[in-house]
Amino acid sequence: MSEFLEYKGKPLVRKGNDIYYGNMADKYVVKLTVKDSEKDGDIEKSNTILIQLLDTDTSLDPAKRIIKKSEKTGLYNAMDIGSVWLERALAGK
Repeated sequence: MSEFLEYKGKPLVRKGNDIYYGNMADKYVVKLTVKDSEKDGDIEKSNTILIQLLDTDTSLDPAKRIIKKSEKTGLYNAMDIGSVWLERALAGK
């Protein structure tokens, strides 16, 4: 049993408004940043999400670690594009 929540077989780790998707031992991970959210009854819904495909090499300048970035509305849309980016990057495409 994994100690992390997973999405499509890869770990999801949340720290504050940031969600990291992928394995830090791989070359790339996706960072999702919740820029704003709204309350819908008892549920907090994420609105604008910043998506970044990051190189995991911490010796690089932080700005050079960002391979791709975009903004999407809603967590599902952000996870969808982030998972595609990650799969393609890890496959070398």
